[in-house]
Amino acid sequence: MQKAHDLKEYREELRESLDNDFLRTTLDNFAVAYRAGRANAFKGIDVKGLIGEIAASKDAAAADFDRLYAEFKANAEAAGVHVHFAHDADEANKIITKIARDAECKKIVKSKSMTAEEILLNHDLEAAGIEVTETDLGEWIIQLRHEGPSHMVMPAIHLSRFQVGDLFTEVTGKKQDTEIEKLVKVARRELRSKYIEADMGISGANFAIAETGGIGIVTNEGNARLVTTLPRVHVALMGIDKLLPTLHDALRILKVLPRNATGQQITSYVTWITGANECLAAEDGKKEIHYVFLDNGRSELVKDPLFSQVNRCVRCGACANVCPVYRLVGGHKMGHIYIGAIGLILTYFFHGKEKAKNLVQNCINCEACKDVCAGGIDLPRLIKTIHARIMEEDGHPLPSVLLGQVLRNRKLFHGLLRAAKWGQRPVAEKDGFIRHLPMIFSKEHSFRALPTIAEKPFRDWWQQNAPRVENPKYRVALFSGCVQDFVYPEQMQSAVRLFEAEGVSMDYPMGQTCCGLPVQMMGEMKASHDVAAQNLAAFDPSKYDYIITLCASCAAHLKHNYPKLVMGKPSLKLRADDFSAKIMDYSSFVNDVLKVKADEFKGSGGKATYHAPCHLCRGLDVHEAPRELLAKAGKEYVPCAEEEVCCGFGGTFSMKFPELSAELLRKKLDNVEATGASELYTDCPGCIMQLRGGLKRRGSSIKVRHVAELLDDSKKK
Repeated sequence: MQKAHDLKEYREELRESLDNDFLRTTLDNFAVAYRAGRANAFKGIDVKGLIGEIAASKDAAAADFDRLYAEFKANAEAAGVHVHFAHDADEANKIITKIARDAECKKIVKSKSMTAEEILLNHDLEAAGIEVTETDLGEWIIQLRHEGPSHMVMPAIHLSRFQVGDLFTEVTGKKQDTEIEKLVKVARRELRSKYIEADMGISGANFAIAETGGIGIVTNEGNARLVTTLPRVHVALMGIDKLLPTLHDALRILKVLPRNATGQQITSYVTWITGANECLAAEDGKKEIHYVFLDNGRSELVKDPLFSQVNRCVRCGACANVCPVYRLVGGHKMGHIYIGAIGLILTYFFHGKEKAKNLVQNCINCEACKDVCAGGIDLPRLIKTIHARIMEEDGHPLPSVLLGQVLRNRKLFHGLLRAAKWGQRPVAEKDGFIRHLPMIFSKEHSFRALPTIAEKPFRDWWQQNAPRVENPKYRVALFSGCVQDFVYPEQMQSAVRLFEAEGVSMDYPMGQTCCGLPVQMMGEMKASHDVAAQNLAAFDPSKYDYIITLCASCAAHLKHNYPKLVMGKPSLKLRADDFSAKIMDYSSFVNDVLKVKADEFKGSGGKATYHAPCHLCRGLDVHEAPRELLAKAGKEYVPCAEEEVCCGFGGTFSMKFPELSAELLRKKLDNVEATGASELYTDCPGCIMQLRGGLKRRGSSIKVRHVAELLDDSKKK
């Protein structure tokens, strides 16, 4: 688990994980296999529709908690089960310890339970002199190593079979083979006697069904059934978020849970327990069963209009499975007890600000977690909101304060960029890169070359070259963002020329500025709001059919975040809704609205591959348009491995965590070079900056360009 007190110490811990070749290889292999397995498991299913139903069901259950709990309690107690309610972790531990003492239990076997990990249940039980044995293979391994889980579903994924073999050798006192099947047999042999000797079994629960007073447990190992059936006392610990009205609600979640967790259509064991069943180990022949419901802040989350969605989590672990940062550093550095994107959020609410303050900064905002979440939770937004809350409580770091102040003042911001054009001249190379990194950058940022500021920003070029289009097909406004305005204006110029040729009338409001995503990523929510207000004032959506941007990150932020940022101001909110409804990315507009044809282009030929910007493929759900445009322009499109995985830029993320950004970029460029393509295209200037700078450092001849530049060059004049 991460123990760092500040970001500097946390980065040192991250470097340790980056140096662990086994960890990275294991997580890489799993991430690639998982993506294919999940897609296959969900084949033929309306995934978004199903997730929407789950979200609605979980929201309704959370809002109706008091009634559902009373119904569950009545039905469970009528069936001979004792039901308890714990307000916090300490109370839950005391309840379970008392149950053990009253029943004179000396030995306990447990099946895997993240809720038990959350409250550190084993610590209290062991302090009371009770022997506790984890029976899930992964949990038993990490218990023997005195570690926490590194994944919610696969707690020991960070360990090799050789490490486990050495551990089992130490535990058994005999040299053990490292073949996985033999290691499993060792565990089975060592644990079998524990089941027989145990007085109490402790499990978690995936579902608590109010209409029956029963629970459901989903596992991939048979240990949970042994834990819940063999001992004379069974205690099931569960969060109040596991309460559901009917069995149907649980079965709906069950349709998603194994598919999302491990890519299985159904898990190995689904156990339903209703009432106190027969137990020959008990004196009266009946098992003593206790259900302990844990609040621990969950009821407060339900009352929060934004964070109430956290209670939809089904603990599938998919947010970690697809997270590019988790894939690099593992759960011990990407969480406290709960890991992955949901762990960054739950750590703040369950374990406090000090445990969360470093973790919440380690989100690259690629939205992969949101894209697969079984509960439809907007995980990136919640993470950034927590980051902002912590900064409000602890104070804002000077760099983020300064950036916020600069971006809130458009004239100052643009003035600084214009001044940088002159200041860079002593270190600028002719190919558009800076020769030496400025002093504000350390050697850690040398994994990529940085671009120079353009000689003439797009806004100046536009004032001199804005075309007049008679009888236009469409009227659009152009949103450039800061990078395409001041660093890569040629990309915007390419779009203008193609739009003119296609009969599109264009406007470029001069009051526009940076979209504000960089300050939102740094937790400066006030500055993000003010920047949004500036841009909304600059555009009158009623004048245009579309507002087009060539930056995927800008497009997603403008479309999805602007209405949320100004929610507290009704008049501005109405304008933001109209504004966001008109936002469209370049490739979608050209391919799906203008419907350009292949015979409009010269067909330059050659192999080209593509990088899908995170905020295009996930933020806007655009996948085919840019690839179709490559083919229409005459390129032989060569698919790249993991084409929709983050390149590691993430705006300010790459400044804050350069070592992680560098590793993500290395993987991306390795995959690009493996295609044999001579050109790489994408739809985001930030990605271009990252990819082009990385290839420059490699000395590669691969050209990185925006799709707009290809179409402009290939267009028949």
